[in-house]
Amino acid sequence: MTFEEFVEARLQALLRYAVMLTGDPHTAQDLVQETMIRAQVKWRRITAASVPEHYVKRMLTNAYIDLHRGSWLRRVVLRAELPDQLGPPPVADHAEASADRDQMWLWLARLPKRQRAALVLRYYESLSDVEIAEVLDCAIGTVRSLISRALATLRAEVAPELIGDFR
Repeated sequence: MTFEEFVEARLQALLRYAVMLTGDPHTAQDLVQETMIRAQVKWRRITAASVPEHYVKRMLTNAYIDLHRGSWLRRVVLRAELPDQLGPPPVADHAEASADRDQMWLWLARLPKRQRAALVLRYYESLSDVEIAEVLDCAIGTVRSLISRALATLRAEVAPELIGDFR
């Protein structure tokens, strides 16, 4: 497979993955562009890997994790809606769907980057523990730990809000 064929086949999927990681379509586009430039330079090494897409996803995930690393200012841009080609299918109550999506972005934005990446890879990309470990370049046990901690954090965030709704 040539680099051009790979880009044509996987660019949109990589962009959707990056949007889920960053929460911002513009930052996602920048990350994907930067990753694809690096991937083109390393294309021979990437094609030697058993699954080139996992190699590129690892590059993209690392670029996301390194984004603003060490910065005292943490910027999280939240959008009410994703562009049509990246968002979910339309629902009956757009206001409720937007509010739910905004709340989910807020909860995800509070997670450490590796935990957020692990959740996105599991629940959005539907990857197995082994595949996530390849993308994040870590042990399978670490993947399970990241997901477990992220879900525990989300449960702790969600439970008080849900209990408050019933009062």
